[in-house]
Amino acid sequence: MASVVSSQALYCSFSTPEITPRFRVRVQSGSGGGNSKVSPSDSALVSGEKDKKVGGRIDSWNASLKGGVKKKSVKDVISSDLDVLWDDGYGTKTAKDFFEGAKEMIRPDGGPPRWFCPTECGQPLKDSPILLFCTGIVGVGLALTLHHKALGKSQVRSLITLWEALPDGLYNALPYLLSFVMGNPVEMARVNIEYRLPPRLQIEQLFQNLIALLPHLSDLVDLIPKDTLIWKLKLLKSAASYANSRLHAVKAEVLVLSSGNDHLLPSGDEAQRLKRTLKNCTVRYFKDNGHNILLEDGVNLLTVIKGTGKYRRSRRIDLVLDFIPPSMSEFKQGYDEVIGLLRFATGSAMFSTLNDGKIVKGLHGVPNEGPVLLVGYHMLMGLEVYSLVPEFLREKNIMVHGVTHPVVFRERQGVSSPEFSLADWMKVMGAVPVTASNLFNLLSTKSHVLLYPGGAREALHNRGEEYKLFWPDQQEFVRMAAKFGATIVPFGTVGEDDVAELVLDYNDFMKIPVLNDYIRDANRDSIRLRDKSKGEVANQELYLPGLLPKVPGRFYFLFGKPIETRGRKEEILEDREKANQLYLHIKSEVERCIAYLLKKREEDPYRSIVDRTVYRALHSPLHEVPAFDP
Repeated sequence: MASVVSSQALYCSFSTPEITPRFRVRVQSGSGGGNSKVSPSDSALVSGEKDKKVGGRIDSWNASLKGGVKKKSVKDVISSDLDVLWDDGYGTKTAKDFFEGAKEMIRPDGGPPRWFCPTECGQPLKDSPILLFCTGIVGVGLALTLHHKALGKSQVRSLITLWEALPDGLYNALPYLLSFVMGNPVEMARVNIEYRLPPRLQIEQLFQNLIALLPHLSDLVDLIPKDTLIWKLKLLKSAASYANSRLHAVKAEVLVLSSGNDHLLPSGDEAQRLKRTLKNCTVRYFKDNGHNILLEDGVNLLTVIKGTGKYRRSRRIDLVLDFIPPSMSEFKQGYDEVIGLLRFATGSAMFSTLNDGKIVKGLHGVPNEGPVLLVGYHMLMGLEVYSLVPEFLREKNIMVHGVTHPVVFRERQGVSSPEFSLADWMKVMGAVPVTASNLFNLLSTKSHVLLYPGGAREALHNRGEEYKLFWPDQQEFVRMAAKFGATIVPFGTVGEDDVAELVLDYNDFMKIPVLNDYIRDANRDSIRLRDKSKGEVANQELYLPGLLPKVPGRFYFLFGKPIETRGRKEEILEDREKANQLYLHIKSEVERCIAYLLKKREEDPYRSIVDRTVYRALHSPLHEVPAFDP
């Protein structure tokens, strides 16, 4: 069971499907949600836990092929009704809808407390967990107005909200309590504004939204009736005293959303108190948001739940089967706002190889049907990932799951106010810790998987080692791919030397006092994917290299001719020599792709960001800027 707490003390409990309460509900008017089918290949995820069955070691992959990891059939994957880039409805409702709904709910009709299930939640997924939402100080139960559609489509089998019963004579005072939920009006008005609009149009839309809110904001000038305020504060005081005396015994997972711009309550301090008191508490800090964080722009509750690994359908999270494909709003925010500048600066050009060996622009040569294993070169700091994954989503509507070093997903210790980070976004976008069982499950669900055999050693290479492969001698992934008849697509990528110059590498840092001790201490308890017997590729210490930015050039990708393993299962699993030959062939293909790109990029008239920017201004969007002729 997991809980969610916002700065407004909103508790959301996620219970397992086995526990299904029965309630009479009142249905609130709203638009129904329609759904569409998705293939099992899109149903895979990720969150950052070290695999306990295999100790997180890639070396155990081969051992796991004969019963080491229990295979899960495709029919056990979530019965997903969500396509990749599905419409989660975020931005279709605003704070204005909240106020209008609140006025309807507080009618002094003398009726009993109201239980309701908003119809815009639509039909949920099979076996999705239950979300119970308890109201805040206002008590109308509509604080999740902006999130009803996303929560209902993806996970909530029952969204049941209880409206608090107030003492007689105080119903008319509730409109004044709306002032308690007012956060930052500007952030509330920004919810449905398209990020990619020109600044002038953004300002016009913001102005129109603020005008629409004005009739509701006028409640702020009224005083809160004394009797109502005293009654509410007494209620909160007694409830808080009871809850605080029992917090130490809570073992459930708890997610706390903390506001950095809350002028009503000390949300940051309260988040830290809960972090210290609760045994299993995760905090995410939103520095630009106000008191009513769930009605403001930039906070999609479902995204936060997914990014922190709190979504699951059973007592233990399954990193693959509990995955929900990213929605369109998540794609826009993650790849436009979070890493949009990097994507714009690198202007990636994609090429692929057809079955007849012809190289074409785009990803036509990569199979649409999984399982597909993309095996390639890891550029400096892994910067190519932020272009590769969104291009597959944009061009082929395919979710690529990258298997990543588990340290990326480790919860940050000693950070007083951890914000929703790039690592959280990686979980939302399909990244998964590199373990044998995760690869096994992804391939068994016919997913597209991104694998870098060179790992951290390749991504954190030293000066003079650009475009050099550091692969282990053992064929770690070949036999796993053959087990499921996966298509292996080798690929190369170049462009790191056009974006930044490596000025301080690991060897340089080891010569600097204090810094060398800091790196050794930071790596002392880090997760080791391979033991020291595997040589150089297993001994890479994790650190941040010293980089000198350049005027950006361009990233280039070439996906080689697909290599089929279907029908070769017994041959590769039983004959280590043939498995090794295939492994060396894949490695040589990656090196060939890199050499091809290094030569051909010299022919690209739009290699410079200046030339690409001019072309975009006159002709077409970023992904349509030409490159060299293959």
